[in-house]
Amino acid sequence: MYRRLVKHVIPYWPDLLGLFVLYQLSTPLALLAPLPLKIAVDGVIGGQPLPWWLDFVLPRALHTPGGIAVLAVVLLLVVSLLIQLQSLAVTLLSTTTSQRLVLRFRSTLFAHVQRLSLSYHDSKGSTESAYRISYDAPAIQFAVIDGLLPFVASLVSLVAIVVVIMRMDVQLALVGLAISPFLFMISHVFRRPLRSKHKEVKALESSALSVIQEVLGALRVVKAFGQEDREEQRFRTRAEQSLRAQVQLSLFEGRFSALIGMTTAVGTAAALYIGVRHVQAGSLTLGGLLLIMAYLAQMYAPLTTISRKVASIQGYLASLDRAFALLDQAPDVPERPTARTLTRATGALSFRHVSFGYSPERTILRDITFDLPAGTRLGISGTTGAGKTTLMSLLMRFYDPQEGQILLDGVDLRDY
Repeated sequence: MYRRLVKHVIPYWPDLLGLFVLYQLSTPLALLAPLPLKIAVDGVIGGQPLPWWLDFVLPRALHTPGGIAVLAVVLLLVVSLLIQLQSLAVTLLSTTTSQRLVLRFRSTLFAHVQRLSLSYHDSKGSTESAYRISYDAPAIQFAVIDGLLPFVASLVSLVAIVVVIMRMDVQLALVGLAISPFLFMISHVFRRPLRSKHKEVKALESSALSVIQEVLGALRVVKAFGQEDREEQRFRTRAEQSLRAQVQLSLFEGRFSALIGMTTAVGTAAALYIGVRHVQAGSLTLGGLLLIMAYLAQMYAPLTTISRKVASIQGYLASLDRAFALLDQAPDVPERPTARTLTRATGALSFRHVSFGYSPERTILRDITFDLPAGTRLGISGTTGAGKTTLMSLLMRFYDPQEGQILLDGVDLRDY
């Protein structure tokens, strides 16, 4: 799945690289965000000395409670502005890249659907292909832009935040990290069932839409036979099946989110208790505790993102499964690499022992042989279902015969 995904996204690697860099800028900005609060609490309220690097760059005239308070406010505004600019850049680049990516993938699917044989469309119906192009294809943007890149960025952020907390208080860092195995275990347990349920919902939604298309495409027939109520009931039945599946999926996702939320809450509560004891023992300042708790919240954010992305991406992968399955469909009427171009035909036709059926169980034409010289006008008569339309479809090469060959000017149609 991921190898095939890379094949479709590799043309956009410069945009994806730019997005990745922008995502990485969120890590230092996230580390800077709680710093003004620590400076204000420790430097102004607690009378603690400034961090060495800030003490080095700050003029001595500003080493007063008022100066430190102004510095904290200015630093807060600057960091907030940088965060907003980074978020805006990510939004703009991700939107343009994702839309171009989806457009190209949809075009690939549409081109392939047009090359598929009529037998595929006759058996599957056009709604199935339309649903995959319209609703399954956009999953490529969610899997890559909204799934994979934030997943990698969250890993980098997690490592950076853990390193910072370890330098401040090793015990609190270990307590905060203790929940990570449980988060990944929950994600692993829910991963496969989530993808299966997403596939089921997609199939049922497509089935409900197919009823609408069938009825609207044959509305004269439905009205002529007074079948409006029957068709409405058929649509309602399939729509209710889709609704039940969607509700079950939502409940399943809700249980998953609740487990993730409670696990992170336990980790936060344990870290808060130990942090308060450290402040009481004098090994940690109040500002330091606030900073560590802010960093813990930021550490749990990527941990939660990683856990939830592993689960939520299953829905996107279910859609990509369906889209790639459409691309895997091989045409029943393949184009030969050495096929010649038909410029002008004289029109001599020969059917040589041609047999054909739309399914292996039912043969429509069996061992048909005849010759028509160029310029012949021929009328074909027969009862309904005798094979008149099938004969013309074979001549137009909408289908290939299962046995025998059809010659145009002495050349097999499959060589054109």
